[in-house]
Amino acid sequence: MKKLLNTLYVTSQGTYLSKDGECVVVRTEDGEKRRFPAHVLDGIVCFGNVLCSPFLLGHCAESGLCVSFLTENGRYLAGVSGPQSGNVLLRRAQYRSADDDGASAGIARSILSGKVANSRAVLRRCLRDHGGRVDEARVLSAIAMLDDAAARLRGPVPLDVARGIEGQAANAYFGVFDELILAGAPEFRFAGRNRRPPLDAVNCLLSFVYTLLTHDIRSALEGVGLDPQVGFLHRDRPGRPGLALDLMEEFRSFLADRLALSLINRGEVATRGFVAKESGAVFMDDDTRKTVLTAWQKRKQDEVLHPFLNERIPLGMAFHVQARLLARALRGDLDGYPPFFWK
Repeated sequence: MKKLLNTLYVTSQGTYLSKDGECVVVRTEDGEKRRFPAHVLDGIVCFGNVLCSPFLLGHCAESGLCVSFLTENGRYLAGVSGPQSGNVLLRRAQYRSADDDGASAGIARSILSGKVANSRAVLRRCLRDHGGRVDEARVLSAIAMLDDAAARLRGPVPLDVARGIEGQAANAYFGVFDELILAGAPEFRFAGRNRRPPLDAVNCLLSFVYTLLTHDIRSALEGVGLDPQVGFLHRDRPGRPGLALDLMEEFRSFLADRLALSLINRGEVATRGFVAKESGAVFMDDDTRKTVLTAWQKRKQDEVLHPFLNERIPLGMAFHVQARLLARALRGDLDGYPPFFWK
């Protein structure tokens, strides 16, 4: 089982990363220098104007560390990784399944079953903890829609039908997402999901956390030898990590969304930390970004009960466990892919 390691997030502009022996050296513009042993890192994420030496990139590739480059505001640009690891037979099985509509539909249905169940659990947790502060009728109506979506996903359905069910479930979930935001600031109101670019503070926060989730899941997939570009629910598109986007669907609501909600409802992020540009796009400032990154790393240390293994594991390790279970399903060692159900 993969040990839960750390991701190095570099947000200071003008920073230069280099290699010194087996260490990653971080030099900022003001001359400050820090060293991180490469063997304790699981990946490196660079935001904005951050430079890396070619020797460091080569060392990371050889060591299996994924280096991701994002804009300062969190939009994914590119990634550097070494040769794919794992058995070539696994990747061939992945490609065959992706080209088979029936096999793709089966895996996608399992993933979406996990997504719908976890979205429903988040809404139920909201009613349990904050029933007196939300519109219970609205939330219960959304839960009923998610119940219907879950029932429809239990039987075999074509891929296009599964996507349609997912769309209806997502509309029901995000249709009451504003009920989960208990902070009184009007800037934290949620009128619907938008992105590229996000047009309000809540969507800005969600998109940023989704980017972090995508990076971690992509690294987990590469670690077991799967191709993160070739998905089942998300079809091939140049530059899009389809399989990483597939697998993250199970984790969006209970991990990414609940983290964003906690930061807002506990007052750990403030409206002044989000800046609206003339174009209408909303971005977070550097201090807010660091707050989110710290909370993300801390959240991954929380222990959860894995429903398939029946073991308690750090939440950050669940990405690697799910990637390994997917690999076993593709090899035929399991009858199907068991999604992650949060309770």
